[in-house]
Amino acid sequence: MASQNNAPLPDGLEIAGYRIVKKIASGGFSIVYLAYDEDGNAVAIKEYLPSSLALRQPGELVPAISADNLPVFRIGLKCFFEEGRALARIAHPNVVSVVNFFRANDTVYMVMAYESGRSLQDHILRRREKGERPLVSERFIRKMFNQVMNGLREVHANKLLHLDLKPANIYLRMDGTPILLDFGAARQTLKSDLPKLYPMYTPGFAPPELYAKNGTLGPWTDIYSIGASMFACMVGAPPQPADQRKVNDKMEDHFRKLESIYSRELIQVIRWSLRIDPLERPQSVFALQKALREPIPEPKEADFMEKMSTRLRGFFSGFGKSNRASNTTIHNTTQ
Repeated sequence: MASQNNAPLPDGLEIAGYRIVKKIASGGFSIVYLAYDEDGNAVAIKEYLPSSLALRQPGELVPAISADNLPVFRIGLKCFFEEGRALARIAHPNVVSVVNFFRANDTVYMVMAYESGRSLQDHILRRREKGERPLVSERFIRKMFNQVMNGLREVHANKLLHLDLKPANIYLRMDGTPILLDFGAARQTLKSDLPKLYPMYTPGFAPPELYAKNGTLGPWTDIYSIGASMFACMVGAPPQPADQRKVNDKMEDHFRKLESIYSRELIQVIRWSLRIDPLERPQSVFALQKALREPIPEPKEADFMEKMSTRLRGFFSGFGKSNRASNTTIHNTTQ
């Protein structure tokens, strides 16, 4: 069944004690609304409504689902509900706060705390439009992604994988602290006794194991996406898609170019995270965090000035010698 455009719930609708204000986002899997609870607090409500399986016409509340699509729709609905319940158990400043979830209109809704800010993707695009260089500073990358990984460690500790980490799903509060959003692809838990439900993936941010039906998923899967997201902060675009890299990997050329802007240590952390072989990546978020916390080297400009200062001191200490010696010193200094 081809994807179709689903009509959002009407503005002003009262549902389960919440009043819908407006639609604020939509995708192939869900629709997100700004709403207010009975106490007047703003919340974000995410509605399970996969456009490839269900169709809701304008003016309708209940989507139409064909008999052929109903079994798959129900499996996804159950997973969405379980996801909401799992996230509701997580209380962490760097993970979206799920405050409620309920059934209505033959589907499921997840209620999340609403916060002002913008996505990391928007942050990157705005800096790119302004021509900022570097696009995002190394200090920002190290500090912000360390916080992202604090949240991701909590997610993994609760036997849940994200499976769709990318700048669009990292939300920056007004104070710059990040929140992990949109666990819409988190259908695979770390429990081996559950049947697999293969998630949709975002090319460039998805590791090769998400392309394969027999791929072994784990923390290393989200770690690849973290590395891809850090890379996107540097260049304003995702890495080469994993399926293309397996045929003709061009990432080393990008890494070499970035070494003139960012430290070799940071580039190496990203290179490690983006290994094609899952076993060659960090196997835990903690291991990646430890590598990311290495001290930030002094800016390259400072290194250059220090070297020039040393050479100039050498020049002036030899000043007063013969013109021939002085000329030799000047020549060496300006090489």
